[in-house]
Amino acid sequence: MVFQIHSLVSELSKPRQTILKTKQLHALISKTHLSLDPYFATKLVRFYAINHDLCSARNLFDETPQRSVFLWNSIVRAYAQAHNFNDALSLFNNMLGTKTKPDNFTYACITRACYENFDLDGMRIVHTRVILSGLGLDSICGSALVTGYSKLCLVDEACKVFCRIPEKDLVLWNSMVLGYGNCGLLNKGFELFSCMRHIGQQPDGYTLVALTVGLVDSGLLSVGQGIHGFCLKSGFDCTVHVGSSLVSLYSRFKCMDSANVVFSSLLQPDLVAWSSLITGYSQSGAYDKALFYFRKLNIEKDKKADPILISAVLVAAAQSANARFGSEIHGYVVRHGFESNVMVSSALIDMYSKCGFVSLGIRVFEIMPERNVISYNSLISGLGLNGLAYQAFKMFDEMLGVSLKPDDSTFSALLSACCHVGLLDDGWEIFRRMIYEFSIQPKTEHYVHMVKLLGMAGELEEAYNFILCLPKPVDSGIWGALLACCDIHGNSELAEAISQQLLENEPKKGAYKVMLSNIYAVVGRWDDVHKLRDDIAKQRVRKLPGLSWIGS
Repeated sequence: MVFQIHSLVSELSKPRQTILKTKQLHALISKTHLSLDPYFATKLVRFYAINHDLCSARNLFDETPQRSVFLWNSIVRAYAQAHNFNDALSLFNNMLGTKTKPDNFTYACITRACYENFDLDGMRIVHTRVILSGLGLDSICGSALVTGYSKLCLVDEACKVFCRIPEKDLVLWNSMVLGYGNCGLLNKGFELFSCMRHIGQQPDGYTLVALTVGLVDSGLLSVGQGIHGFCLKSGFDCTVHVGSSLVSLYSRFKCMDSANVVFSSLLQPDLVAWSSLITGYSQSGAYDKALFYFRKLNIEKDKKADPILISAVLVAAAQSANARFGSEIHGYVVRHGFESNVMVSSALIDMYSKCGFVSLGIRVFEIMPERNVISYNSLISGLGLNGLAYQAFKMFDEMLGVSLKPDDSTFSALLSACCHVGLLDDGWEIFRRMIYEFSIQPKTEHYVHMVKLLGMAGELEEAYNFILCLPKPVDSGIWGALLACCDIHGNSELAEAISQQLLENEPKKGAYKVMLSNIYAVVGRWDDVHKLRDDIAKQRVRKLPGLSWIGS
């Protein structure tokens, strides 16, 4: 019996167990009545939570008569991590009615549940309870509150909490640096970083990761490289967490060679590193490499792609028109049980539609157990892309029939469908409904579609007047759409006026000059063609060449 207890404690001391092993341990503990001890119950609740079995965790919790603060914390955390926020808050309220009082970890957990649920009022109530319980100066509660207020874009509130705590630990410093990064206040984040080093508080890998979060502008690449250099000097680059962050950083800047170097230096890259690299290649247009590394990831025994990564790889398959690989990913989705995920199914619809297999996209849509606006948008877009505008309109009506509210992407897909088959009157009707019936303000892509519809129908003057009525400044893409229509209809005078407008906005863009020279050539203005081509040669402006995947 003593040996059995010793073995049991050893198993419970492990960080995780499979669901089968957890149930075996639960059965053994129940036989010996040890489940009445909150220590054993707490361990089992944590194992059940890790395996996403909240039902068994809750049953065990309810059957345990003596509930320690650790057991309460475990069950509240289990529901919060599963995003069952209402249940987590309900348990917290139940706890307040017992003799067991919440500790700093309880408040930290329930604070996280509030901010992840975007419940600012609930978080303020929790903050008040923290102060009343005498934990207002506790660094664990403080870190949670700083993170919460920052995530809800109340960085000034986060700063107030941070400044009130006299003894700041490293976690609290990191939370505040991360808060500034999440809110785009890079300078304040770096000032705080300098301040903590000045007072002798040494940063760790998480501090440096926090500094990289706000680096999204391409002009800040040198700053990111400086952080990378600091990581190398400090020896943080070899840690998976920091390495994954650096891969993500370089991928955001589309510096994929640097991202690959960091990735290759990691002994055991985690799923975040894999996802960052694959997504980076996809967004950079290197679809073959994105697909290559996804295949490589599948060879890893302990790695499993998540819905976000699968969706990113399906985008790569769609952009490269690689239906064969797309169907391979579809097989992966079915084998791993992701077919019920709305994000993944929507990406599958988009992939099949862009590869020309719209019927397969429709089939994926039909077997989806749950559909949302994104899945309808994907199918409407796919139908329009394949010239099936009236079927796209039918899906829009079905969407309204199930009480889903269309968004700006829905109308962009509908207008695109009209463009593909030249339905000018239907396009105008959709554009008006978007504004007046659904109160959605048009964006650049909506204006581009309307200009294309008018221009392709030969209504170039009306398209030009439409653009003049738009809010200033007018995006170059809208003028470019009209210039393309002028090219088709050979209207050199209007094309000339539009080109002047475009070249003022983007003087280095060669595509517009090439298009204008082609228009001049069509109408026989050869002197103007030579003059414009000489100007292109002198400025060393070049149009990006086209790319065909046929035969590649």
